[in-house]
Amino acid sequence: MSLLFPGSSSAGPEGAPAICSRKACRAEASWQLLWNNPRIHTPERRKVWLSCTEHRGWLEDYLQTRGLWKETVPFVPEATAAEATTPAGGPAQDGNS
Repeated sequence: MSLLFPGSSSAGPEGAPAICSRKACRAEASWQLLWNNPRIHTPERRKVWLSCTEHRGWLEDYLQTRGLWKETVPFVPEATAAEATTPAGGPAQDGNS
């Protein structure tokens, strides 16, 4: 029995909001749960599950019980993150100018 839907670390097609990774939850994601499986991933590798506020504790417990959880951080959609790092009134600086 599957307990989770695969999460995505970015918004869906056409700017649709990213949703919680908990099975059957359609709520918008607020958190990123960073994890890795030390049996198959290198130590620096981080996989991401997205979570709504309601399911954050449940998903963290699921990962912690299995020794996979590393960190939980706020989820910032890519478009919002890009806007936050773009200087006001100008395009994002990519260093290729």
